[in-house]
Amino acid sequence: MRFDVVTLFPELFAPFLTVGITRRAFESGQLDVQFSNPRDFATGNYRRVDDRPFGGGPGMVMMAEPLEQALTHIRTQRNDPAPVVLFSPIGKRLDHADVQRWAGSNGAILLCGRYEGIDQRFIDRHVNLQISLGDFVLSGGEVAAMALLDAVARLQPGVLSDPDSHQMDSFNPALDGLLDCPHYTRPEEWAGQRVPEVLLSGHHGQIERWRRDQRLQWTAKYRPDLLDSARAAGRLTKQDEVILALGC
Repeated sequence: MRFDVVTLFPELFAPFLTVGITRRAFESGQLDVQFSNPRDFATGNYRRVDDRPFGGGPGMVMMAEPLEQALTHIRTQRNDPAPVVLFSPIGKRLDHADVQRWAGSNGAILLCGRYEGIDQRFIDRHVNLQISLGDFVLSGGEVAAMALLDAVARLQPGVLSDPDSHQMDSFNPALDGLLDCPHYTRPEEWAGQRVPEVLLSGHHGQIERWRRDQRLQWTAKYRPDLLDSARAAGRLTKQDEVILALGC
């Protein structure tokens, strides 16, 4: 799949694409990431890509024309009608189900805004989808684009050392959309705290039940909205409900 990133700062992505486990997805070509800088399509001696907002106010606004020229260039390089995605506070908040859909797609054109925003006329004319990471503001869309690319990359076959690893992630359907459980490693005792005895028992059935119970209780405590969704979808068993009643 191919993701084209429209950004004024493509150099921000260089370490991200070459370091860590997810680099495997980029090195193998499973995720082909290309960059287009609107400044390369701007005119004039200064190649301006922004100007002051009509009506006054602080900051600058990204101009529509350089962005459209960059988009036109990208379209000539692709052989599919890839959607144009803008990272924006008004967008739908990205979740695991969205990432799974992107992981099985042909990719997209990711538009990274800067300054006070982008000329609304370009958004109305070209943007198909707006995505938000949460209720906070970033300096630009680059960090959000990296977050999406990272989440998609780790779902590609062969990227994680254990192919089943992501199945145990929080929010995964394999865990009924619950949070993951707490994890422990050596030594068995650290700072006066011991690893739960059940994890040392070697009894796989009891270990799995403990992990399920912990997932239920953590989700009830930290993300009750996820628990409500799992219950509404019929994913909780009678035993699950007993554990919740006793432990929360």
